[in-house]
Amino acid sequence: MSLYYQLEGRSGAPVVVLSNSLGTTLEMWQPQMAALLENFRVLRYDTHGHGRTTKNGKTTLPQLAEDVISVMDDAGVKQAHFCGISMGGLTGLWLARFAPERFLSVTVANSAAKVGEQNGWLERARTVRHDGMEAIANSAPQRWFTEDFVKHHHSQVDALCATLAGIDTEGYASCCEALAAADLRGEIGNITLPMQFIAGASDPVCSVADSEFMHQQVHGSHLVTLESSHLSNVGDAHGFNVAVLNFIQQDD
Repeated sequence: MSLYYQLEGRSGAPVVVLSNSLGTTLEMWQPQMAALLENFRVLRYDTHGHGRTTKNGKTTLPQLAEDVISVMDDAGVKQAHFCGISMGGLTGLWLARFAPERFLSVTVANSAAKVGEQNGWLERARTVRHDGMEAIANSAPQRWFTEDFVKHHHSQVDALCATLAGIDTEGYASCCEALAAADLRGEIGNITLPMQFIAGASDPVCSVADSEFMHQQVHGSHLVTLESSHLSNVGDAHGFNVAVLNFIQQDD
């Protein structure tokens, strides 16, 4: 499998690894780039079966997490801050629990120790294999953004939905199956890394309660709630950037 990634920023600066949500590519992080690149290097990558990263066999959460380690190794990054959203956030939880020596801090946005229900993910995998990505892409704005954001930011919403419609069907379906099987609720109490959780007040996919549960389980963690829906890094880019920078600069 070929993992596609981009490493940008000043040589020698601390590194932030960004991990995408299901159905997106590394371009989803564009609203964060200018703010992060002032003081950090940024390592972005396309998730297994998404964008320019090919799919190879069955997908599991440990494999999604090990892909991050592979990208870091290939880029020569020994340690980094990590920020992931939705599926990328769950990936970050696994890394914080099972590969803490590689990370300075982990920010988990719009995610949960168990995202959704197993049957729902398996049904979605069947749907896209049977009907293609179009139906999922057409309903994405209601899951990803508030009604107000959709009304006033057509170009951003349309671009992300077009990316989703173009995602490899099997790559997307296999990540749905990984999410169906993933459950870290019994593990996260063992995390000792500096952790931040970011919730969206209007998120219909991963609720504020999901973030509050993780925050309660991880001793000393931070919790920030933004006035946004599921893709809070886009829906409230300024608030998201402030939360991430305040946390990782404090940790430095």
